[in-house]
Amino acid sequence: MWLIDWENPQKNRFYVVEEVTIKGNHTKRPDIVLYINGIAVAVLELKRSTVSVAEGIRQNLDNQKREFIRPFLTTLQLIMAGNDSQGLRYGTIETREKYYLEWKEEEGEVDGFDSPLDWHLSLLCAKSRLLEIIHDFIIFDAGIKKTCRHNQYFGIKAAQKFIGEGLGGIIWHTQGSGKSLTMVWLAKWIRENQRDARVLIISDRTELDEQINSIFKGVDEDIDRTESSADLIAKLNETQPWLMCSLIHQFGNHSQDTTQEFIDSLQQLPSNFSAKGNIFVFVDECHRSQSGKLHSAMKQIIPDGLFIGFTGTPLLKEDKQRSIEVFGDYIHTYKFNEAVRDGVVLDLRYEARDIDQTLTSPQKIDQWFEAKTRGLSELAKTELKKK
Repeated sequence: MWLIDWENPQKNRFYVVEEVTIKGNHTKRPDIVLYINGIAVAVLELKRSTVSVAEGIRQNLDNQKREFIRPFLTTLQLIMAGNDSQGLRYGTIETREKYYLEWKEEEGEVDGFDSPLDWHLSLLCAKSRLLEIIHDFIIFDAGIKKTCRHNQYFGIKAAQKFIGEGLGGIIWHTQGSGKSLTMVWLAKWIRENQRDARVLIISDRTELDEQINSIFKGVDEDIDRTESSADLIAKLNETQPWLMCSLIHQFGNHSQDTTQEFIDSLQQLPSNFSAKGNIFVFVDECHRSQSGKLHSAMKQIIPDGLFIGFTGTPLLKEDKQRSIEVFGDYIHTYKFNEAVRDGVVLDLRYEARDIDQTLTSPQKIDQWFEAKTRGLSELAKTELKKK
């Protein structure tokens, strides 16, 4: 028996309750508690416009301590704080103050609302979206409860639309913006909503492969790391596992010919080979690892696979064009300057400076040069001096 009807939001009962009295070692009264079918799912601490939202965040953190009302928070999914001047900040259980997030909508403006707080609440706490975030966008990552940033939410929503139309493409989210968790949430959605779904994640560096393996295991998903190209082919020829990752460079000698070696090994297919299932291929750092030849080889062994490229690296014009030609259009972008404005990454600044330099003993430099170039012709010495 489901306590919440996830597919039909209107069939649930939503309540907004002010100053609920919670008795414990110390009685507390959270400003606003949101209930769905009698289950407390979110709490909101309000502050005057002249008082920083940070005060509300710290109050929420205090309430989570054992000496206050920690047991009441066991069913809560979103912990929020806000005021009329700064708007809303949100996190989940035990989210540290510096990691509280600000919701940003790609469309729409604050006009028509009395304050940024009202606008943010109308976006984040709309009935259907609140249920969707609770159901699809909250996970435990190595025991730490996490929820999504706005770029992760809209990136996955855009990918869902592409997948519904049978299209692949590129998710370009700048480095440090949570690309790995975006993969996790998208893979989980695919598994739940696509029939016979299987996900294969391709990377080209050991550290990326280890990071992907670690992040999926951290959210309690068993991911199978292939040991060789033959192992990958064998697993694709079966119906299980549903989640796999494969490292291109483990099949070669880390030289410039590695990708070609990987392609050659993939083309050695057994006579009875046929990739099983509805396969979705995630390619990490797709601008670098998926040349035209490699993509063609992957399409040859998974002809019905849907390919989604992930990258966060600033692309040269040539890389950008090649990535679009291989994968298709951009599914979603979250650029560096956006992440800087959101405080997700630090800004990168470059200052060019001329440093005055003087030689205290030109004669010693000449003597050193003569000693090092002894045996060279005068022409060769002259050419070296030009450099």
